[in-house]
Amino acid sequence: MNSLKTTILLASLTGLLVTFGYMFGGEEHGRQMATMALVFAGVMNFIAFWFSDKIVLRMYKAKQVGPSDFPKLYNMVERLARDARMPMPKVYIINTATPNAFATGRSPSHASVAATTGIINLLSDDELEGVMAHELAHVKNRDTLTSCVAATIAGAITWLATMARWAAIFGSRGGGNRNNNVWGTLALAILAPIAAMIIQMAISRSREYAADKSGAEMCGKPNALAGALDRLQSGVSARPMQTGDPSTAHMFIINPFRGGAASLFSTHPPTEERVRRLRAMRVQG
Repeated sequence: MNSLKTTILLASLTGLLVTFGYMFGGEEHGRQMATMALVFAGVMNFIAFWFSDKIVLRMYKAKQVGPSDFPKLYNMVERLARDARMPMPKVYIINTATPNAFATGRSPSHASVAATTGIINLLSDDELEGVMAHELAHVKNRDTLTSCVAATIAGAITWLATMARWAAIFGSRGGGNRNNNVWGTLALAILAPIAAMIIQMAISRSREYAADKSGAEMCGKPNALAGALDRLQSGVSARPMQTGDPSTAHMFIINPFRGGAASLFSTHPPTEERVRRLRAMRVQG
């Protein structure tokens, strides 16, 4: 169901890009404008896809660890990856009291998982296992690729909207139908990026639900993951992250800057709803 929803949302983003491109460029130049925007955003996101893992790990001063450094965490990830028949990801520790975790990497064979010292100190072993299973589920589901595609299309729409706004401003002189077209283009240039952001955030929320479900099935402990989310929301609210970039919030299991608050522009679904769905699960095994 979540995969179907993601596909529909990605199709909606693509449709919005093509529609905006045609309306901005007209029948003669609409397709070219949409293609130019997509290529431009694609190049930027191609770079992010290949190098964002190194960038974000460096941003949060993550330190790679082995079995002798943090044996509980490392052995936990190793066991989960083995049971899920996945390549063993690199394991990192971030020295901060904010309890959180994230996964990054362009593919299961080039993946990393990171946990903060705060989450290790806060959660029980079962709860921590549920969180790491959630992060491995993101890797297995290739959510990094999904996020990159969504960001590419949304970025193309934003770039096209910027061009449209400048065209509307400098083309506003004149009268009659021309002014009407200018104001219509300007309105679309303002609304289209907002719509694209809403769809992009909806994709992010959908992938969180999917990772919750897959992670609970992977570790066989949905109640432990539900309990972890509850405690993480309270933990982040008490100790929000003071450094870092809010644009990376979607990578974490809970928004590290504002806990479980949710809206149309949220990267995460409401924590209460995530907990409810997990507690309603029945895992065989």
